[in-house]
Amino acid sequence: MEDTHDLERSSSADRARADAEKAARDRLLELGADRLEPRPWRPSPAPPAATDLAQYALWRSGELASGDILSALSLLPAAREEADGVELGLLFAARGAGLTWAQIAGAMGFRSPQACQQYAARLGDRRGERA
Repeated sequence: MEDTHDLERSSSADRARADAEKAARDRLLELGADRLEPRPWRPSPAPPAATDLAQYALWRSGELASGDILSALSLLPAAREEADGVELGLLFAARGAGLTWAQIAGAMGFRSPQACQQYAARLGDRRGERA
């Protein structure tokens, strides 16, 4: 019975986060983020990414109410997920281009190829993918 209660609580928290994120997206679009130039790597008519919206909120922070800034903060988990996806995609691309783990480690500031490869594996595991 306790497992069902935990699952319901987790599901409710996930819904609340999704609702807060949607409200933040809608509010920032309402405040002018809907006029951001489309990104060529995002299929049309995709809305701005969470990263773009968070940067927009930071750029306009001097003009935003504290509640709007608080809403923008709710986009940060989605922005982190987007950044993780970009990072993993670049790791896939690097490996596909024939770059070695030593080269990738140097570019990313890791002290060893093994540390970089382990980091990539953990990142892939978190996202359910492997570099």
